[in-house]
Amino acid sequence: MRHFSSLRSGPGAAVRSGPRAARRALFSAGALLLCLATAGTTASAAPAAPGGAPADSEGTASAAAAQIEVPADVTAGVAVYDRQTGTFTEQLNTSMQFRSASIVKLLLVLDFFRDRGPNYTIPAADRALLEPMLRSSDDDAASHYWQVNGGAAIIGRMKGDLGLTDVAGPPAGYEGYWGYTAISARDTVKIYRYILEQAATPVREFIMSNLRQSTRCASDSFDQHFGIAGSFDRPWAVKQGWSGDYEDGTCGPDTARNATSAPQSTGREAAGAKSTGTKSAAAVNLSRPALHSTGTVGSGDRTIVAVLTLHPLGTTYGQAYTDIGRLTRSLDVPGATRPAGKWYGTWGERVAVRGAATTASDSKTRLPAGVEVLISCQKQGETVSVPPYTNNWWAYLPQYGGYMTNIYVSAPDNKLPDVPVCTS
Repeated sequence: MRHFSSLRSGPGAAVRSGPRAARRALFSAGALLLCLATAGTTASAAPAAPGGAPADSEGTASAAAAQIEVPADVTAGVAVYDRQTGTFTEQLNTSMQFRSASIVKLLLVLDFFRDRGPNYTIPAADRALLEPMLRSSDDDAASHYWQVNGGAAIIGRMKGDLGLTDVAGPPAGYEGYWGYTAISARDTVKIYRYILEQAATPVREFIMSNLRQSTRCASDSFDQHFGIAGSFDRPWAVKQGWSGDYEDGTCGPDTARNATSAPQSTGREAAGAKSTGTKSAAAVNLSRPALHSTGTVGSGDRTIVAVLTLHPLGTTYGQAYTDIGRLTRSLDVPGATRPAGKWYGTWGERVAVRGAATTASDSKTRLPAGVEVLISCQKQGETVSVPPYTNNWWAYLPQYGGYMTNIYVSAPDNKLPDVPVCTS
């Protein structure tokens, strides 16, 4: 979920190929029975680019927060809750309100299941909306449920049902903008605890199984595997959120793009929704770019992680993606496994990740401009020239399952000094 904005240009524009547009994930429409009766607890390389408290604790800055690496000029609310010990391992500004962006979709789906009787079967039309909404953050689906289920009244119901403290409906004049719902890190933890520990077993399994199937490419063509998804190996389950004046998304193979489609906005489709009197988030910042990563990490959904961030005006998506990644990797997350490899910055715009170390190989996706990537090994392949640079080394990105030319890795030499050579 994001605002519309103009396309931004930058170094590496010459490597573009193919149209840019949104990619929608399609899901099978197999039957799903949901019962709600049971309660469940060569010249040179390119230069570097420029640059434990109880669950209901107030949880503002704590001693653990001193270890959290918050990038300069980024505002963050963080809560990390270990369900095995019943304690927080990280807390920072946990009661601070942020506009929710797509995190509110967790409340939309919980509200959908509210008051459903036993042996409830999800209709095919709803299943076709709910699954992409959870897996690929589809905005059309969110706008639909926001409108048909009462807009801000949803927030009121969920606040009462889940015992939330900081959620609030969108501010006056923005009643239809579901992404302007206020949320905090501590309330995000409560939402996940409700899903995991109190929701009926079929509801919990439906929501969490879809979050575990989070697609790298969101429905609006944004790469949504930042934060938790980029910092830790599976098992994890994530619901991400983004909102702001970001450039267009780059995710997905170029051949899958439809040049006539446009990204979705912040819920304008439901702008006719009526205000219901729910306390609104009048003081929440609506202008700074937001990027949020929430979900669970570890076997048995051991640890709940909520990272909510605001970035300076003008921040690119790649920079915000990098910043939230650095922050998330600094956290103490019990049960988490860190991926092997070295993190490197990149430069250039729409840099391709390919199936093999050659430009003839199909593009798996295009990187957000300037984003940090994890590199596990490197190999020699096709010689690539982007004057004045030439390089025949390619980096393997395990999280993408493909290669990028080392020309666009921010490093002083063609061959990366601390990355092994690929053995296959």
